[in-house]
Order: sequence, then C-alpha cells, then structure tokens
Amino acid sequence: MTYIVGDSCIKCKLMDCVEVCPVDCFYEGENMLVIHPDECIDCGVCEPECPVEAIKPDTEQSLEKWAELNAKYAALWPNITVKREPPADSKDWEGKQGKEALFSPNPGQGD
Repeated sequence: MTYIVGDSCIKCKLMDCVEVCPVDCFYEGENMLVIHPDECIDCGVCEPECPVEAIKPDTEQSLEKWAELNAKYAALWPNITVKREPPADSKDWEGKQGKEALFSPNPGQGD
C-alpha cells in the first residue's frame, strides 16, 4: 500500500502534508501535489493533515487512475519539502466536485 493524492487537491494545494512527511515524497505540479509511490513509506501521517481530504490509501476503490497519475507526475515534477502559502484562490476551490478537468500537467516550482 501507498498513499496517493486525488482530485480534491486540484486548485487547493494547501501543502500541510508536505510539512509532516518524514521521507519527502511529495512532488509539486502547477495546481496540485502528488506522492511518489516508490518513496512513500506508508506511515500515513500525511492523510489526516490534508484539510480537503485529498490523500487516500491506494487500496481504496476506484482510485487506480489517481495512483497512475501520482506515479507518472512524481517522476516529472520537482520535489517539495517545505510548506508554502497556498494559491490565493485556494479557499474558493475547497470542497468543489469535478475538478479533474482542471488538472494541469505543468510542474510547480518545488524547493
């Protein structure tokens, strides 16, 4: 098992999870974060830290697509280990459904 970041993170990108990760397995895209599945040690400390409940175990039903997305973009995006301010409009996106279409494949700034 590993943890993954799902579409609830898109446009929110709150980064509370980054701050608690003991192995620095988060990678930053333009409008969301992902977890590198080969680096995650399955400790689970990130899951309760996410205010929008975007982090889930990859064993949950129907998350295969997001597991693949996390693996793909963790290999392409820069690593992030320090919590920064979220996007200015992140509160506007919290709890919104159907954000998958807003996903950006562009990398974020990383550390």
